[in-house]
Amino acid sequence: MTIRWVFGRRLGSKEGFSCLQTGEHARWSFIALVLCLLAGSLQGQIAPGSGASQAIGSPNTSSAARPAFPPGGAASAPAGYVLGPNDYVGVEVFGEDDLRTNGRLNPEGNLSVPLLGSVHLAGLTLTQAASKLTELYGRDYLVNPKVNVMLLGYAKRRFSILGQVSRPGSYEMPESSPGGIDLLEAIALAGGYTRIAAPERITVRRQAANGDQVFKVNAKKFNKGGGGGFRVEPGDTITVGESIF
Repeated sequence: MTIRWVFGRRLGSKEGFSCLQTGEHARWSFIALVLCLLAGSLQGQIAPGSGASQAIGSPNTSSAARPAFPPGGAASAPAGYVLGPNDYVGVEVFGEDDLRTNGRLNPEGNLSVPLLGSVHLAGLTLTQAASKLTELYGRDYLVNPKVNVMLLGYAKRRFSILGQVSRPGSYEMPESSPGGIDLLEAIALAGGYTRIAAPERITVRRQAANGDQVFKVNAKKFNKGGGGGFRVEPGDTITVGESIF
């Protein structure tokens, strides 16, 4: 009512109020147009950002597919250590992350390697295993490949001791000497000799590719402080004889 009265007095006619209505309508139409343009501009700016966030957050399937080495890293392998069945090894090819792998050698001593398939590594040192894989990759797949083979974990290697010892049975090789230990150390793990044991009559049976080997050992001559001098290997069976007196 106030607006109409003011314009009525200023214009002195009803046409003034009609002009007012027309002006107000044009004004609100212009405001609505500006708001629509602002809304469209904001939507255009938000949309690309949301798309980028999805792309960044999406998982990287190629890196997730690469096997990671265990957190503990490589085991401390003695110099010249020879790989055997169930040893846990890792293989890296420099500059070829997709070829990185790790696993245990199967009972036949083979490891499944990307592109190459099953490769026999048992009986080789780590250096020899790396050279073999380098040759195989370079033959058909890569130019001047650089391959590294690491020992990640030892297989459980055991020996047996029977006869005149306090605790006959099967024992694991110590982690510090997975490839073998001294005969006197093996006897100590079994609790030492019994009262009627004959240290001069010890037999060690060892499995070999061309048949079993049997060693006759006189441990009575061994220096207890400095070691016996006969090395017990994984898979050996020791029998301590009984004294005849």
